[in-house]
Amino acid sequence: QVQLVESGGGLVQAGGSLRLSCAASGRSYSNYDMGWFRQAPGKERETVALISWSGRRTYYSDSVKGRFTISGDNAKNTVYLQMNSLKPEDSAVYYCAARFRQQAPLQGYEYPFWGQGTQVTVSS
Repeated sequence: QVQLVESGGGLVQAGGSLRLSCAASGRSYSNYDMGWFRQAPGKERETVALISWSGRRTYYSDSVKGRFTISGDNAKNTVYLQMNSLKPEDSAVYYCAARFRQQAPLQGYEYPFWGQGTQVTVSS
């Protein structure tokens, strides 16, 4: 089983940037597809960006496409979410999640392993 720890959240002004990191420990990182999700108060959890274990496949929600970039560093067992041109509506708790690697599409499937989350607040 993999353990996930997020970092990099904080307070930023609209138009600014943040980079979130998710450090994975436990079983080999390369066994997992990884993703970032977010949940704002009173709203349902939303898929933000996903990446396959090889890095060859990615998925972005329409709300972040062109502004956010997901990437992975297998040597560091870490996945990143670079967030640019941030908007107040991006404010949420951001969670890192993982699933055992598989050929199924990245989106629409369960990610059973989760981190504790990191808060991102974008001020207007």
